[in-house]
Amino acid sequence: MKKGKMKLVAVIAALVFAAVYYYVALPAVNIHSSDLWMFMIIVVLIVAAVYLGKKKPTRFELKRLKGFKVIVAAGVLVVGAYLIGSLLSSPIINAKKYQQLLKVEEGEFTKDIEELSFDQIPLLDKDSATLLGNRKMGSMVDMVSQFEVDELYSQINYQDQPVRVSPLRYANLIKWFTNQKDGIPAYVKIDMATQNTELVKLKEGMKYTTSDHFNRNIYRHLRFKYPTYIFDDLSFEIDEEGVPYWVCPVKKYNIGLFGGVTVGRVVLCNAVTGETEDYAIDEVPEWIDHAYSADLLVQLYDYYGTLKHGYFNSILGQKDCLITTNGYNYLAIDDDVWVYTGVTSVSGDQSNVGFVLMNQRTMETKFYAIEGATEASAMSSAEGQVQNLKYVATFPLLLNISGEPTYFIALKDDAGLVKKYAMVNVQKYQIVAIGDTVSECEEVYTELMYQNGIKVDEPDNREVETMTAKISKIAQGVIEGNSHYYIMLEGSEDIFDVSVVDFIDIIKYDVGDEVTVEYKKDEKANTVLSLNGSSPNRSASKGEAAEADTGENSQSENDSDTENPEE
Repeated sequence: MKKGKMKLVAVIAALVFAAVYYYVALPAVNIHSSDLWMFMIIVVLIVAAVYLGKKKPTRFELKRLKGFKVIVAAGVLVVGAYLIGSLLSSPIINAKKYQQLLKVEEGEFTKDIEELSFDQIPLLDKDSATLLGNRKMGSMVDMVSQFEVDELYSQINYQDQPVRVSPLRYANLIKWFTNQKDGIPAYVKIDMATQNTELVKLKEGMKYTTSDHFNRNIYRHLRFKYPTYIFDDLSFEIDEEGVPYWVCPVKKYNIGLFGGVTVGRVVLCNAVTGETEDYAIDEVPEWIDHAYSADLLVQLYDYYGTLKHGYFNSILGQKDCLITTNGYNYLAIDDDVWVYTGVTSVSGDQSNVGFVLMNQRTMETKFYAIEGATEASAMSSAEGQVQNLKYVATFPLLLNISGEPTYFIALKDDAGLVKKYAMVNVQKYQIVAIGDTVSECEEVYTELMYQNGIKVDEPDNREVETMTAKISKIAQGVIEGNSHYYIMLEGSEDIFDVSVVDFIDIIKYDVGDEVTVEYKKDEKANTVLSLNGSSPNRSASKGEAAEADTGENSQSENDSDTENPEE
């Protein structure tokens, strides 16, 4: 009876341990989960330890203990299955399958990447956004003692604007205990273009977050609802109405037990209510921006670029092997967020063979074969222009400036504040423009492209037209320090632009004077190429004045004769 009680206690203890471990570690009950295999290995080791602690056999007695042999066999089986599964899932024997996980298309740069207006260019990186978020939180006297800003800062498209969003979190365990009933009351939203920072307060607090404990912790909440799902990195997003959600990608294993990870499903969890929705990857709502993490997409492209001729070629010969550069950034295109990174050879030279864009919602990938400097080289070039100020360059953003692939870089001071902006030509990275504002930087960059022959004036193919008519209106203006006359002619609604520098005679003409102009049509005002005409009004006035002058002289002579008749 005593032995039966001991066995029952041992079983109960093992079950309690397993339950506690599961509650804390949250392994997925899935054969593809490495955590589950580690859990089984730990259980075997604990059972072995308890068994040996109870039996306390000598070294010679171990060989005769059937229970110990069963435990060892179970351990060998579990460990062996894990190791064999890992080998059969590895790129060593599945290089072709890994290489084909990602489908890559050839892209057309000027067509796929349109020129952005300055109010759509994300000027801040994550570090700068963190500074702004912390400053905003510091100004909220009613919240700063209880909450702090989470470090997530997910970059998303919100109402066609690039923004970063991050929830608040409880400052510590005590602050959680005193505030958990109402939940987390707000999240931070930062406009990446205007740098406007807003603390968005919610009508009802978020009760399912990473800083919550027990069953309201978002990871535990998801595990209990979906015990077999293996989740990738979670991201915090808001829908078009500003409702906060957790976007939870579910891993899909395409090669063996543990290999070829992509995303098969996405679970949406309302951060306020905890309600969840489960979508297949090709059915997720369009407002979602982070179904695929940036790190996963970069890893998939590295498989694509390095395994074209097998695994051992990627290590030894490295023929045709390409790899992504160190770092990435984000582009907003057609309401989706795309991961941008350069592509270079594995030899580690200082040039890119092109760059790649990867859609974080659909995994669509496009490669652009544009050779040029690596992002690191462009950053060094930008820092070299302001080396006396010791500004530090952020990782570049790829832009289309007048059809030219251009690195856009923010330059920050020691405090992490953006002080200047730089534009570096991808193909000719010695062309570097610096400006205090984005528009100023773009103007300098455009001028440098003209000076270096990258950009040339387009030929003027407009036809030369001629018109003769009287001036109906005339006005004067100044453009960039040069005087211009703007005239309108009878019978036409067009405005004609006459440069005083080129046609000084324009100052002789007035309303009613007839002129002949040669011009080229333009949207706002036609450009005058030649000007001829007469000034009948002015001529008549001069003639009348001359006649008047002659009459006065004649009268003077008569008067003179009258006064001096003798003479």
